[in-house]
Amino acid sequence: MTTVFDFLARGGPVMVPIMGCSVLTIATALERGLFWTKLLKRERQVVNQVLEASRRDLSQAAAIAAQAQDIPIGRFLLAPLRLKQPSPETFRLAMETAGDREFVKMRKGDKILETIVAVAPLLGLLGTVTGLIATFSNLNIGGGGTGEQASAAAAGIGEALITTAAGMVVAILALLVFRVMVSLQAQQIDYFSDAGNELELIYRQYWYEPALLAADQAHRGEFSSPVSAEPR
Repeated sequence: MTTVFDFLARGGPVMVPIMGCSVLTIATALERGLFWTKLLKRERQVVNQVLEASRRDLSQAAAIAAQAQDIPIGRFLLAPLRLKQPSPETFRLAMETAGDREFVKMRKGDKILETIVAVAPLLGLLGTVTGLIATFSNLNIGGGGTGEQASAAAAGIGEALITTAAGMVVAILALLVFRVMVSLQAQQIDYFSDAGNELELIYRQYWYEPALLAADQAHRGEFSSPVSAEPR
């Protein structure tokens, strides 16, 4: 551990913000990793249970979705099911609103990673510049510099190389985490769309259209009573 700290210390003061970027990257990766692990582990089971129950009883489907409110798909499916006899347009609007809200939460951490991807290489470049400045300031060209001057010049070059490498490593790590998160988000958008469309189709086919048909038949029955013919 001491060797690592000594190695980082040789990178100069620019290593402090670079290490801060690395800590933010790792913390974001761990937090998002727990989020996605929990989501992907349960969401398919929740969707299957809600869709199956919605064919029999919307209240039961809403209860199952309510028990899964700790994950995005549960809140997404619960939004339209908690409404009282909504129209298909209202049903879809509730899902779209809930979906947009959940997608914003899924993008948590993206801005941090994007910033680190952009800033970390620049910090490495800054370390390179400051290291070269230190190197040139310690060089005694044409004056027959001493061994101490040569050591100081080598230290400046080492500082430049260490910060450059560290900045690139942190940026690459942040970019990899960011791309994985973006891929997962794209998959979730498609999955939410498929689950929402199927739930809406079930609502239309099993509940909304039969209710309209029953109301129409009842309405016709009120105005189609037989007319008795009067005897002559």
